[in-house]
Amino acid sequence: MANTFCVTISHCSTDPDKATLGFVVANAAQGSEKQTMIFLSSDGVYCAVPAEMAKIDEGAPFAPLQDLVEKFIKAGGMIYVCTPCMKKRGIAEADLIQGATPAGGAALVEWLANGSPAVAY
Repeated sequence: MANTFCVTISHCSTDPDKATLGFVVANAAQGSEKQTMIFLSSDGVYCAVPAEMAKIDEGAPFAPLQDLVEKFIKAGGMIYVCTPCMKKRGIAEADLIQGATPAGGAALVEWLANGSPAVAY
């Protein structure tokens, strides 16, 4: 059984449910002692931009996205943010939350090539 897990999220403002559910699942994986990586791409890169993630609150029974992101990072989860997707949207590394790392697709491929299960939102 793999000791890692990957969640890819390509939505934030375009589909707040998917952003929220992606972080709910990532927190569950991290809480199950899986080394967990989130890869944010397309519109999902906004999940790592403080002002944008603060806008996402799907209401009960879900916590606001900001709380889910903070919980994930505090638990040791890793967040990679697609560098070309950031560039397309004019997002700089300095615009990201602490704990988010710009990365290209090669980082995702490497993670998955080691046998990590993955889900996409």
